[in-house]
Amino acid sequence: QMQLVESGGGSVQAGGSLRLSCVASSRYTYSSMGWFRQVPGNAREGVATIESDGSTTYADSVKGRFTISQDNVKNTLYLLMNSLKPEDTAMYYCAAQMVAGAEFAYWGRGTQVTVSS
Repeated sequence: QMQLVESGGGSVQAGGSLRLSCVASSRYTYSSMGWFRQVPGNAREGVATIESDGSTTYADSVKGRFTISQDNVKNTLYLLMNSLKPEDTAMYYCAAQMVAGAEFAYWGRGTQVTVSS
């Protein structure tokens, strides 16, 4: 069973940057991997996804500021976050979708990002 472990969260001031990493336990064939975030009391929000062919999608709220990428040799997914805003404060999770159109079946435990004004 795939295990995902996130790291790289922390506390930064508005305008700062962070790079999140998500290491998969081993190399799997997947359809899509993504980053999601959630604030307590709110619904989970999709932030960015990357398909196995490298194509990417972003939430409107992060377009132009965040970049999702992957290193298949290291089995690692990244999320580079620039120009951070206080509203980006959340727990960030990575997840893997093994079959196109199916739910994201595997999830990490999350890494906290806090942006102060």
